[in-house]
Parts: sequence; C-alpha cells; structure tokens
Amino acid sequence: MPELPDLNVFSHNLEKVLLHKQLEQITVVVKKKLRTPEEALKAALEGQRLESIHRVGKELHFTFKNGHVLGMHLMLHGKLYLFDEKNEQKHTICTLLFKGGKGLALTDYQGQANITLDPAEKEAPDALSREMSEGWLKETLAKKRTAIKKFLTDQHNILGIGNAYADDILWEARISPFSVSNKIPATAVKALHKAIHKVLTTAEKNIREHHPDIINGEVRDYMLVHSHKLTESPGGAAIQHVSAGGKTYYTDEQAEYK
Repeated sequence: MPELPDLNVFSHNLEKVLLHKQLEQITVVVKKKLRTPEEALKAALEGQRLESIHRVGKELHFTFKNGHVLGMHLMLHGKLYLFDEKNEQKHTICTLLFKGGKGLALTDYQGQANITLDPAEKEAPDALSREMSEGWLKETLAKKRTAIKKFLTDQHNILGIGNAYADDILWEARISPFSVSNKIPATAVKALHKAIHKVLTTAEKNIREHHPDIINGEVRDYMLVHSHKLTESPGGAAIQHVSAGGKTYYTDEQAEYK
C-alpha cells in the first residue's frame, strides 16, 4: 500500500498535469464502495475546475473550485494512470476526464480502491504535522498499552504511516516494534519523534529524485530494514522478520520496552 512519501509525490506529479483543468466527466465503473449516488457525484464535480490535489493520511484529496472534494483511497493494490481521450486500463474503478482530453483512471484488480465525495475530516494528526509534536507523542503514548508498531500504523492515532515505514522508523529510533507504548522512556520517545520526520522526509526526497514522474506503485528501493532483499541493517545487524498482519522487520539493535 502506498504510504505518506509515495502519496506526497503522487499528488505533486498529478498536479503538474491536471491542476486547474475543468472536469468534464466522472465515471464510476465499480460502485460497490460508493456511498454517494453517482448522479450526486456528477452534479457536485462535473464542470468544476480542479484547484488542488493533496495527501490526507493515506488518501488523495482532489479539491474543486466549488469546494467539493473527491477523496481517493488506493487501498492495497490501487493504481493511478493518466490517459488521453480514452482509458484502456483493466480493472478500472473510476475515471476522471478533463477538458482537453486528459484523463485519470483509478484501477484495482481486487476492487477495493474507492472514492468518496467530501470525506469526513480526519481527527488524528498527520505524521509530519506540527500537531504531532514530541510533547503530543509522549503524552499520547503514556495512555497506550498497545505495541508501538500497532500504534504507529493505526490511522486513528497518526495519519500516513503504514507497515513498511513503521519498521524503518522504529529501527532508526532503535525501538523494538514489540515494545509496549506506555513503557517507552522519554529519551526513546524523543528519538522516535525525530525518526518519524527523518525517515519519511528522506524517503520522499529519494522518490522525487529517482522516480520524478511516478503516480502509482510503491517505491521500496531505499528501505533501511523493511525489505526481503536486505539481510543486514545499515548498522550491520542481521535483519529478522515475523509475519502477523503484514511482515515486521527488525534487528537486535532495537531495545524492547515492556
């Protein structure tokens, strides 16, 4: 599933092509997850100019001139494709056709990717927001008895972090993913807060530099520990992994607090 660094780059690259274009037609092919009648969706968005595309958590939000927002969640296997005049992608969920013939298709062979008209505002702070301060993190973790990796990937706690980057963040902070959240000492929480920003911003920089036009997929070429291709961490320790709700990669360099 694309995470915060991927989606930030996707939104930037989509804006380069689609920003300020007028939406002529939105077509929903797979309607099983559509909560708004397609007629209402069309009435809200067709004929409107696209004012911005930005990431909110693990979603992309397309904001139009009249204030309506189209939320798009790629889920595990969703992909985005630009097209001219006619979409020829298989497994299409929906298409957006803009004036002039440029279009965008959302696909997913599992049919789980979905769109939402005017998605509800998220309550949790974004992983790179000012609200997600060291003080907030320390205060919030003190109330949680869940494993720290589960805390980081729960979008009700922090927005934007998924399975892959949670592993790299925890390695960077030298905290075991199995640590109990409220047992992590203040010095380690400080390291965790710093690691969140460092790992995510570095990943985004690498993706922008090496995949400048990317709008789909996951770039995992620069992971620190979360990769089946790696055997050792940057520190030289053997990388271990367990499979439980998605693979967790870690090393003995990480302290477990329990």
